Amino acid sequence: MAKRLAAAEKEVRPSSISIQSRRQVLVEVVRFTQKNGLKGSDGGWKDFLARNDKKFGDSVSDPRKRSRDVLLAFLQTFSKDFQKLATFWFQYFGKLVKRQKERSAVQQYMNDFPDKVSPEQKLVQLTAEHPEYRKNYCFPSYQEGWKVLRIGEVSSLVSSSAMLAIDCEMVLCDDGTEAVVRVCVVDNNLEVKLDILVNPSKAITDYRTHITGVSKKDLEGVTSSLVDVQKSLKRILSKGKILIGQSLYRDLCALKIDYSQVIDTAYIFKYANLPTTASASLNGLCKSVLGYSVREEGEPHNCLKDAEAAMKLVLAKLKHGFNDPIEVAASSVSESDALKLLAHRIPVHLPCQELCKVFSGNPSIDDKIDSRIRGEFYSTCISFNEIDEVEKAFEALDGQMTKDSGGRLQKYVLMKRDNGDVVSFYVRKMQYSSQPNQLEVPKKRPQPTEDTEPKKEQTDGDQQKKKRKSKKHVN
Repeated sequence: MAKRLAAAEKEVRPSSISIQSRRQVLVEVVRFTQKNGLKGSDGGWKDFLARNDKKFGDSVSDPRKRSRDVLLAFLQTFSKDFQKLATFWFQYFGKLVKRQKERSAVQQYMNDFPDKVSPEQKLVQLTAEHPEYRKNYCFPSYQEGWKVLRIGEVSSLVSSSAMLAIDCEMVLCDDGTEAVVRVCVVDNNLEVKLDILVNPSKAITDYRTHITGVSKKDLEGVTSSLVDVQKSLKRILSKGKILIGQSLYRDLCALKIDYSQVIDTAYIFKYANLPTTASASLNGLCKSVLGYSVREEGEPHNCLKDAEAAMKLVLAKLKHGFNDPIEVAASSVSESDALKLLAHRIPVHLPCQELCKVFSGNPSIDDKIDSRIRGEFYSTCISFNEIDEVEKAFEALDGQMTKDSGGRLQKYVLMKRDNGDVVSFYVRKMQYSSQPNQLEVPKKRPQPTEDTEPKKEQTDGDQQKKKRKSKKHVN
């Protein structure tokens, strides 16, 4: 099986397909074995880890947190269930390659006939060139319920100027997933092409009415399903129309639609006061580009207004260029929030009070976490008495330095519990004293890579103190 897997990976290994995409395939194949109870010569995934990993055992069983070598070594233990596993592998890679061929064909045509490329299509290309594009727009479209929309003839595609802007509102369901409850679409002229409420067809835990503007009463009698919305979008996106949205990949994930003709308004502007990989909020962009806010602070989202705002941003970009970096207003942080650290993606089985043991100083934990639970994880705040105490606690925290989706520094922390389990979560500050674009991950700190496993946290108190002291000298 190892030869077959290696050959399959080699077959689709052009530089145009990122290392991350190839590793994601291994992650999904391992998840597939878990879901279907498949076992190799060393048993299932957790059995394999328990037998072969002397460091962590099966305590860190999330495939996303394992290196490519570990994932591949596990898959090499299979023989009986190879056919089932290989089918899944080739199906996923097949879709990946087909999508990449579409993009390559568009790129080749644009290179050969630059005069025929519409300004709108150039923004599609600008979106695809953003450093975060491949990570966020690599969809699991092999999964059940997903629709892959084709882009049509390349020659007519690149000269097209037809655009549609979309925005969705999502609720949290009992199974921990998010589900679409409202979808709005407008065209170039801001005419409404779709404004529909959607019945998730499963129990809803949190309507998030303060954000979505959608209540339980609004969904009474609603019969439209996600499948109905997918059919409507397939119809109105015919002939390769361009789809616009703010952080559009989130809407496409919720809609379970894989589509490559996109303009992400968060990706087409350069920011003077944000890191390269960071993106501004829709409200922040509208203030800077259009001169007004989409909504006032605390006001719920208006799905239709957000879709219109996304379209207006693209129209403004086409008309005025905005090629120079723009200043985006930073989100204000209250004094009380400045005294906190945010811990997020905490496993729900970890009691929040246990978090105190990894922080220096005299922290207290906000245990009101119910509204912040997202499926298997939750977030909470760690409060301190002084700003300096916050800075010192974050600096002393033992963990790998990374950046969140907004470009803010955070630490990936591994914590060993009293029962021997190792759990992981992220911690970041609520505000920073310097401009975000000046905040770089320190070169002397290890940066996370796809094939690198996180270092296990030292549990010996003396070693921790020594480590913290050396860090202070380094910085």
